[in-house]
Amino acid sequence: MTSLDPTETAASLAKRFAEVRGASLSLAEPLSEAECSVQSMPDASPVKWHLAHTTWFFETFLLERFASGPSGDYVPFDPSYRVLFNSYYESVGEQFPRADRGLIARPGLAEVKRYRAVVDAAIQQMLADPELPRDALPLVELGLQHEQQHQELIVTDVKHALSMQPVGAPAIAAPDSPRGDASVAVAGWQAVEEGLYEVGFGDGGFSFDNERPRHRVFLEAYELATRTVRNQDWLAFMESGGYQDAVLWLSDGWATARAAGWEAPLYWFQRDGEWWSYTLAGVQPIRWDEPVCHVSYYEAEAFATWVGARLPTEAEWEVGSVFEPSGGNFLETGRLHPGSASAYFGDVWEWTASPYVAYPRYRKPTGALGEYNGKFMADQWVLRGGSCATPRSHIRPTYRNFFPAPSRWQFSGLRLARDRG
Repeated sequence: MTSLDPTETAASLAKRFAEVRGASLSLAEPLSEAECSVQSMPDASPVKWHLAHTTWFFETFLLERFASGPSGDYVPFDPSYRVLFNSYYESVGEQFPRADRGLIARPGLAEVKRYRAVVDAAIQQMLADPELPRDALPLVELGLQHEQQHQELIVTDVKHALSMQPVGAPAIAAPDSPRGDASVAVAGWQAVEEGLYEVGFGDGGFSFDNERPRHRVFLEAYELATRTVRNQDWLAFMESGGYQDAVLWLSDGWATARAAGWEAPLYWFQRDGEWWSYTLAGVQPIRWDEPVCHVSYYEAEAFATWVGARLPTEAEWEVGSVFEPSGGNFLETGRLHPGSASAYFGDVWEWTASPYVAYPRYRKPTGALGEYNGKFMADQWVLRGGSCATPRSHIRPTYRNFFPAPSRWQFSGLRLARDRG
């Protein structure tokens, strides 16, 4: 399923384990019991469920295999959790319906935190065992990467839930948190020559199975925009009638936009003739130089058509990107909102024109962990680059995120491409 950095040891993983697990709890800290339990739509999950599911992952795939009591068998914290907090692993067993996760009143938040504490102690004890098999370490790494994915989902799911509260939604990001330098987001194009390029993850360090194997692709000459599309660009699209012009849209996109009543990105609204947006720092006036976000693949594709460009393929994006993870807003900045349109990594996930399919010679891993990525390779589109809710250490140039075309609640934006004549 995954490779491991050869310099990684049980001791270094134990340190990272404590840091990553603590970061998840920190995200829940500003929220009430009710706010950690609410589920605002079927695609989202309650914070409490995320905290429990990531714990279930370590218990199921590590403790059940590598830890045992006096009887020789691992004793689970609560056998009912095997169903309650199993997301989609058919090989493990039954799952509680995803759309009904907000109905799980018990265990409460305090009990979920106790579950985490018990499993955390067991994992740390396991990592301190000098006789721990080496093949346990890649699974710990996978569990940490999996938890970081859920940290991002906590942010996006909480934002959706809090945006729907009629009164008193708390601010969990400070308005004066560090901002990206949008002033350097000068429009421009980066030329890439035609040729044979290698894409995908090679050797050395962690990657998910869907990033492999590394392989060659031929690309025609193209240009990639040096910044993402900004709010002011999107406003021009709106004011030109972009949401009313069926010619710009894919058929399914037009039908979806009409049925859902889309007229602006998610969380945008007008008040007294001015545009505002709900953010995790509260309702804020829209900053026009920031990257547009919370738009679907359908909207991104329509915008690209309107401006006379297109979305890049994921290979074009990977070859043309400049890996500078220090340049953008990530989860660690605490802003939880995109600020820089000039960064290739961080701030907003960028839709590509590529469907989420297997790379050449891809082989889905065997066993339950083979269900992690491969079984979702249908009817989804690839996004690249990470967002302001992505942990900085979690992203890399080959990372492939994926969502269905109508999805808007993630921090998703776009960067344009165009052919070179």
